[in-house]
Amino acid sequence: MPLALARPRRISWPGWARAVIRIACMAVLLLACIPLFYLHRLVSRHNPWPRVFLSGVTWIAGVDLEYRGRKAAGGVFLLANHVSWIDIPALSAATGTAFVGHDGLASMPLLKWLCQMNDTVFVARHDRASVARQVEDVRTALSETGALAIFPEGTTSDGTGLLPFKSSLLSAFEPLPAGIAIQPVLLDYGPEAAQIAWIGEEHGLDNFLRILARGRPVKVVVHFLPPLAGAELENRKTIAQAAREALHRELASH
Repeated sequence: MPLALARPRRISWPGWARAVIRIACMAVLLLACIPLFYLHRLVSRHNPWPRVFLSGVTWIAGVDLEYRGRKAAGGVFLLANHVSWIDIPALSAATGTAFVGHDGLASMPLLKWLCQMNDTVFVARHDRASVARQVEDVRTALSETGALAIFPEGTTSDGTGLLPFKSSLLSAFEPLPAGIAIQPVLLDYGPEAAQIAWIGEEHGLDNFLRILARGRPVKVVVHFLPPLAGAELENRKTIAQAAREALHRELASH
């Protein structure tokens, strides 16, 4: 379908022009990064080009990033709230993290290819027989990137609160590898969170274009909270509960 036919409602013609220009810039950036990615992969396991690309996406999209705190040293699992597609490039720009995604993404060849370039681990939520393989995939991605992020809500919220955390999404983290931290991360979109969020019946492409059409920046504050410790790490249920409580406290304090 031609892109013009997919133009969502609520976008002015100047906004639509901004969106098209930004998409073109992202495409140019991707084409520049792809050969550098494959060349770098010949000499090193750690490849910086996915982070370069996703950092560029945040800048092109007009995202104004601010950081509070810092990522824990060494290997770390990041548990973050989920509001928008912006969450992914924002977290990658901040940490270079890979991501855990549901296996439905792997059914789209182009998206799967892009995700694999960033060492995405695809998790089959209802396939218990594949848990051992998923655990191994998680360990491999963590060793290559140093950080692995997951959105325990399992879907996007409106950014003003938190949905229940699905502890089943943390199955691949059991048992927790020695020396690996688990750190909650709050993505705070401020008073415009509900306008940025991808929720309800809005199509993903509509949300993507609507944000790219904005004339003013998207403000995102990335809060790195203290890593979980002690009894909080007992099992995936205590991890999910402790992480959600930490994020809820931080969100409520703003």
